[in-house]
Amino acid sequence: MAGRLLLVWRLLVRDLARRRTETILLLVAVTAATATLTLGLALKELVTGPYERTRVATAGPDLVVEPGFPGPGALEALAPLTTLPGVTDHSGPHPLAFLALTARDTTVRVVVEGRDDAPAAVDRPAVTDGTWVRPGGVVVERTFAEALGIRTGDPVSVEGHPLRVAGIAVTAARPVYPRVGWHLPGSILTEGGGLIWADRADIATLAGNRPLSYTLNLKLADPAAGITVVDPANGNPRFRGWHFRTGQDIADANDRLNAPAREALLIGSWLLAALAVAGVAGIVAGRAIGQRRRVGLLKAVGAGPAMIAAVHLAEYLVIGLAAAGTGLAAGWLAAPALFRPTAGLVGSVGVHPPPLRLVVAAVSLALGIAVAATLVPVIRAAVTSTTQALADAATPPRRRGWAIWLSRRLPTALLIGVRINARRPRRARLVTVNTLVTTTALAAVLMAFAQDRKPLDLGYSDLPDARDERTTQALLIVIGVVCLLALLNTVVSTWTAVLDTRHPLAVARALGATPAQAGMGLAVAQLLPAIPGVAAGIPFGLVTFFAGGDNRYAPASSMLAAALGVLLAVAVLTAIPALAAARRPVADTLASAPT
Repeated sequence: MAGRLLLVWRLLVRDLARRRTETILLLVAVTAATATLTLGLALKELVTGPYERTRVATAGPDLVVEPGFPGPGALEALAPLTTLPGVTDHSGPHPLAFLALTARDTTVRVVVEGRDDAPAAVDRPAVTDGTWVRPGGVVVERTFAEALGIRTGDPVSVEGHPLRVAGIAVTAARPVYPRVGWHLPGSILTEGGGLIWADRADIATLAGNRPLSYTLNLKLADPAAGITVVDPANGNPRFRGWHFRTGQDIADANDRLNAPAREALLIGSWLLAALAVAGVAGIVAGRAIGQRRRVGLLKAVGAGPAMIAAVHLAEYLVIGLAAAGTGLAAGWLAAPALFRPTAGLVGSVGVHPPPLRLVVAAVSLALGIAVAATLVPVIRAAVTSTTQALADAATPPRRRGWAIWLSRRLPTALLIGVRINARRPRRARLVTVNTLVTTTALAAVLMAFAQDRKPLDLGYSDLPDARDERTTQALLIVIGVVCLLALLNTVVSTWTAVLDTRHPLAVARALGATPAQAGMGLAVAQLLPAIPGVAAGIPFGLVTFFAGGDNRYAPASSMLAAALGVLLAVAVLTAIPALAAARRPVADTLASAPT
């Protein structure tokens, strides 16, 4: 047993050292899919983890309560809640005003919360820049400040009253901009807006003749109890029109801002997984061409099917594990910089280790790609007889009368291309999968960009919606990685075809085909299976996007341009190396044939 393991190890190290280019391509293919999946899964962790740390750093509340009516009656209604069973601590009631803020000639809705200089027992916003509230100075929630482009010391005005930005802070008591819960006093309908904190002595002046609302932050013995601590029956008419927010509600609201981008990345990761399988299978096919004789030699000296399978699978599993680690690290560390979903929270995910479930998902995807792409060739190699393996014969084309009749009337280049695909039908199918996935991704992205992107309505002005910006970033990442991986797959497929067809093309040239015809025939062999992939990719892209209801379809001209662009890219990427390979002297190629 030890001797067999040593043999597997030596062959593994030798193959990795001798076939560095193929190893790097394998790593890139699997890493791309793993990194994209990690990006999609990390977006939830980018909010969940920092939100929990923000709750700890700011003594975040377990339940936030706002009465359904303003004025002194709200204070009277909130007072009994602080002594309810299950309430361990509280802060407030703090006065609230739902007003308008103007900064840099932009006016938007704003929730103004009155605070004291002394820190509260519950909900102590963490100041990340500047100082806490003071008379004439306000503190702006961080994502709101970034959206308006304001910094500490900048002038702002609230309902015409000039103020200075004293600081920037984060909180766990409200969702981040723009879902801070702005609403008219007494209304249950919330609108988009931002959050600022002002000195308690200033808020009455800012509100003018508008009645003040109030908010109460509660700490509970059982945070999961939520609203049932205040309203056990969960239907008391006394609380009709009130606003209740649990810690989980706030975390979910923050997470929904990233939902479209996360969905795009997760769908993209599965498209990339399909591309990676096609790419890895193409590389495995190329390696299998050079390893058939080794399989025969191993069997000739007594190696059984299990030994052959272990020799082949070990190499790809090691590469899959390395790619899983690389993709996991790349996606986990890149996500905060690419999307900045934690601007309104404390901490960054990248400096913390990824959770176990994310590690398991990334490793499972990488190993799944490696096994899915290599299992069939490995099984085929394991069950191939010693004589067949040493002979290294290609799959003979099926001789059909109509095919022979048709081939007699085809141009030379097209005839060569058809015969190449008949010899290696599996490679042709991989080309179809490659173009199918690429065109599907392009069509889905074109559909996404064709939709109306409405700006965020903040009452007095419109600002770009952060969800659309993150979704656009996600789509650009996906399509960029898809195009890169498709490019690599096309190069690998061409390289495999050139390696495999050297001798058949030399024979064709010896029988009268010109180098140009031989090279174009090889290019045609790659282009023919790409056509059905591109044709099916457009409708698959529409289904992937789920274009229904009021969704707009992308212009037919852009879809046609994408399809023709994919075919043109395949033609160019295959024609150049194919023509270069066809110019090798026939005598040299035939002389290198194994005997």
